[in-house]
Amino acid sequence: MNKAVEIIRKKFVALNPVMDERLTRLWAGAEAEALGEGGIAIVEEATGMSRTTIRAGRDELRAGVDAADVVNVRRPGGGRPSIEETQPEIIPALERLVDPVTRGDPESPLRWTSKSTRKLAAELGEQGYKVSPQKVGQLLHASGYSLQATHKTLEGGSHPDRNEQFEFINDRVDAFQARGAPVISVDAKKKELVGDFKNAGREWQPQGKPVPVRVYDFIDDALGKVTPYGVYDLARNTGWVNVGIDHDTPEFAVASISRWWSHMGKRAYPDTRELLITADGGGSNSARSRLWKVELQHFADRTGLTISVSHFPPGTSKWNKIEHRLFCHITENWRGRPLVDHETVVQLIGSVRTTTGLTVKAKLDTRRYPLGIKVSDAEMGDIVMTKDAFHGDWNYTIHPRAVVVS
Repeated sequence: MNKAVEIIRKKFVALNPVMDERLTRLWAGAEAEALGEGGIAIVEEATGMSRTTIRAGRDELRAGVDAADVVNVRRPGGGRPSIEETQPEIIPALERLVDPVTRGDPESPLRWTSKSTRKLAAELGEQGYKVSPQKVGQLLHASGYSLQATHKTLEGGSHPDRNEQFEFINDRVDAFQARGAPVISVDAKKKELVGDFKNAGREWQPQGKPVPVRVYDFIDDALGKVTPYGVYDLARNTGWVNVGIDHDTPEFAVASISRWWSHMGKRAYPDTRELLITADGGGSNSARSRLWKVELQHFADRTGLTISVSHFPPGTSKWNKIEHRLFCHITENWRGRPLVDHETVVQLIGSVRTTTGLTVKAKLDTRRYPLGIKVSDAEMGDIVMTKDAFHGDWNYTIHPRAVVVS
């Protein structure tokens, strides 16, 4: 990405929530003027604002600005409503179209789609949305996408069935959601040191009074580390985080999902008898883990739920929705804040809220999850599992052996 675009985008994201329309226009004009030739195009790419608006701000500055002049500030609610306001479902609809053919890191501005904006606008039109290719481009840009040439598609080694698995997951998610059944994205966030340690990022503090932290990150024997295991509900845009103090094991992973079901899932989906889990192919929820499947069988037996699982192909963990729908917001919420104790970790996670409506609940899990648990062939044989015809190692369903509603 152009360095200037990246810098302007960071400024815009930080300032936009506190600027009114006039100040935004003037700021954009000032940035364009400071950049010189090509500045308007750079600001347009970074912010998604129209060139007309940026140029108007620049010209207004050149003519001289009176701080008391507020005539050009549009009254709240004035002007033509945006497509996002009049057609609020257009962004999810657009994402569903590009999800199966997404390339690159979904947390990065270099994420891109191989579909053209004209084709996407036509497909949205068939679904009843009135939108131009130009507006589709703006919506994609705002979501971190860009359209790039095919010579940039080299992504390193990847599984030959990677794209087919993405499309399989997409279709499976659509089918479950069409039936009103829950679909969750799960994963364990990286372990975090607990104590008065430095945390990346900055936050507002009284000038000259930064929060004191330790010079060295030697683990605190009393507090140790925590492993936040997250469960993200795709349809409801809600998150559950089980904050473990012991090992990140398959037993811990399924216990986290079970706690989500007890605290949130069964209330949100009282009539469902099925659940779809999308997960990475490795870690505590590994596609190869015997204990993961045994624990899912126990979970199915306790709840009476038929549990379907789809794993992402090797090397594609960043495509997991939980990464950029939940975990990134948790990291943002505690940036610059020392995680001084377990209660602070739980409170910071549970206080996450976003403008898109994300809400999160978190609980501390003080149970122990020992390493090295072996699963025998006999235990594996007791699992009631159906493997899908397409990559049964990645896509399978575990059925309850006895329906016991919990």
